[in-house]
Amino acid sequence: MTSLSIVIPVYNAEKTIAELCRKLVLLLSADYRLEIILVNDCSSDGSDAVCRSLQSELPDLVSYARLSRNFGEHNAVMAGLNQARGEYVVIMDDDLQNPPEEVPKLVAEIRKGYDVVYCQYLDKRDSLFRNLGSYLNGTMARVILNKPSNLYLSSFKALNRFIVEQIIKHRNPNPYLDAIILKITRDIGTVSVRHDQRRTGKSGYTLKKLTALWGDMIVSYSLIPLRILAAIGFVLTLMGVYSVADMLVRGIHPLLENPSDIEKLASVSMFFRGFQLLATGIVGEYVGRIYLKLNQEPQYIIRELLAVPAEPGKEVNHDHEK
Repeated sequence: MTSLSIVIPVYNAEKTIAELCRKLVLLLSADYRLEIILVNDCSSDGSDAVCRSLQSELPDLVSYARLSRNFGEHNAVMAGLNQARGEYVVIMDDDLQNPPEEVPKLVAEIRKGYDVVYCQYLDKRDSLFRNLGSYLNGTMARVILNKPSNLYLSSFKALNRFIVEQIIKHRNPNPYLDAIILKITRDIGTVSVRHDQRRTGKSGYTLKKLTALWGDMIVSYSLIPLRILAAIGFVLTLMGVYSVADMLVRGIHPLLENPSDIEKLASVSMFFRGFQLLATGIVGEYVGRIYLKLNQEPQYIIRELLAVPAEPGKEVNHDHEK
């Protein structure tokens, strides 16, 4: 029987997570050797109590990891992937927008030999703000990560064991899962699935979090900003050379008006002051990321782990910090 792990990052999902887990067990436990890994990303509601109850109710199927603080969705997923033991791993949201009934479609598709299978939504049921954020994220990923234009980077996806083992090798304290996947493989499939309306609450992705995610994508997984900076520097250098040459010609030629001191200062300093400020900001971002890695900033810290008993001969990663 195929072993299947379901990794679910949990954040303020006390009203949906129990129904989601019970549906997954009802639909999948007969056909797969199933484990469900719940990673509580320091929820502020009653999610902790609900997850504990589920683990107690289904101790052979549900593992529960409680993080010490809010690390973010991608960090929580990394924590779950480090605990997953299945031949295939499905990552899904906690809000029932990803229907449990669609999981077998992902598994059937990835068993064809893909490393990753992403979902394509027939009718996306998110807010206008979230859809706009997804569009901008996809556009940036095409430029920064060379993402195929027809690929939608959904959070609902299936991974094989090979790709999971490669992903968990990454120690970046600000992981962006889709960037890591695109760095490892292009053997990617897609499958069309249903996308349901959010039952309760609202998306945890605020403008601040989306901006931080885009910053991680740009700075941590690409050299494009440095190349853009070099191109800007080259253009500004040419403009500076032209400006100085123009001043020299005007100073020497008797029929041309001599440049004023203000024009001289403005032509030389205006562009280069802005350039220095831009360069300092971007280089500072890179230095900051290097500092975080050298300082061994963790991806996540598991405060408590209630795990499904390991099968004989299979090891479980019980590292509570990474």
